[in-house]
Amino acid sequence: MPSTQAVIVDVVRTGSGRGKPGGALSQVHPASLLSTVLQGIVERNDLDPAEVDDVIAGCVVQVGDQALNVGRTALLDAGFPVSVPATTVDRQCGSSQQAAHFAAQGVMAGAYDVVIACGVESMSRVPMGSNAVGGSPMAPLTRRFREGLPHQGIGAELIAARRGFTRDDLDAFSARSHERAALCAAQGDFADEIVPVPLPDGGLHDTDETVRASTTQEALSGLRPAFQDQRWGEAFPEIAWSITPGNSSPLTDGASAALIMSEQRAVQLGLRPRARFHAFAVVGSEPVTMLDGVIPATHRALDRSGLTASDLDVYEINEAFAPVPLAWAHEFDADEARLNPRGGAIALGHPLGASGTRILATMLNHLEAIEGRYGLMTMCEGGGMANATIIERL
Repeated sequence: MPSTQAVIVDVVRTGSGRGKPGGALSQVHPASLLSTVLQGIVERNDLDPAEVDDVIAGCVVQVGDQALNVGRTALLDAGFPVSVPATTVDRQCGSSQQAAHFAAQGVMAGAYDVVIACGVESMSRVPMGSNAVGGSPMAPLTRRFREGLPHQGIGAELIAARRGFTRDDLDAFSARSHERAALCAAQGDFADEIVPVPLPDGGLHDTDETVRASTTQEALSGLRPAFQDQRWGEAFPEIAWSITPGNSSPLTDGASAALIMSEQRAVQLGLRPRARFHAFAVVGSEPVTMLDGVIPATHRALDRSGLTASDLDVYEINEAFAPVPLAWAHEFDADEARLNPRGGAIALGHPLGASGTRILATMLNHLEAIEGRYGLMTMCEGGGMANATIIERL
């Protein structure tokens, strides 16, 4: 372990909003969503924002309202001093998880004392893929992938087919995600991590709009496949067309932020470190199936940490699509009770660039609640990549 420890002092998030017109957060500018959690995290910790050396924000669709370095726009909107810089990074769905890696690595290297890793995505105002409109960003890859690269829905279908997961398997897992998230919401388990968002009508949004307590496997079984496509069906005849809106993460609006410091600086400021970063990994994976990089990323993180899967008290595997955490669980012979114990993105939502630090908040709060020691989170990412992070509760 490095001599300079990177610790997590706090992690916060907004409640989720449905990422479509009429969603609870659809009238809130994404920079304002992000500024809400930035302001919230410094106020909760009585921290002078001038202490922050950098803000590293994750955002995937950096166009329209999210263009021109939304991290910098947000910190200025939050009232931070103009001397505080910011940058915005894109590691696809793992963008804010990568922001946390960069922040912690900067602390370990001695480049930072105090840094905020954060993320935002307003999928209602800036639709997924709108940054590619009018262009052909994948065109050069046809030289290497002559049949073209399918989208993530086809990748999910391929994982389900090749791992032998049935439609019933996917729907049962998805219903359980809603059941767990709804129970935690009812018990107030998310209250400490959610910063209320002021709404234009004067109200506050402080719940997860995407959680549906009434969801059942039977109800999900009636939904039609979302990605059925003759071209890809002919290319991959093993596909059974089992991915639906019900066993996929919903379009979501949200923001999240983590306050990361050197252990020494936290003590100097009178702040209590809640966890330390124990290991990091980032990998590339096959861009056709695209979503199974969580498996090699986890292997790499465990190898670097000296831990095994049985040492982990909780594992958060982003539920972009139900086959992803199911494949991970099969690979590591996972304890089902430790897998996304408070529900995952199928219920809590997947606001792309904000999901990494959103999951970090939920995982850390659960570790503290059960008095566990180690937690792992991993995230599949567009183009065939994945990040994995192991933290140790202090």
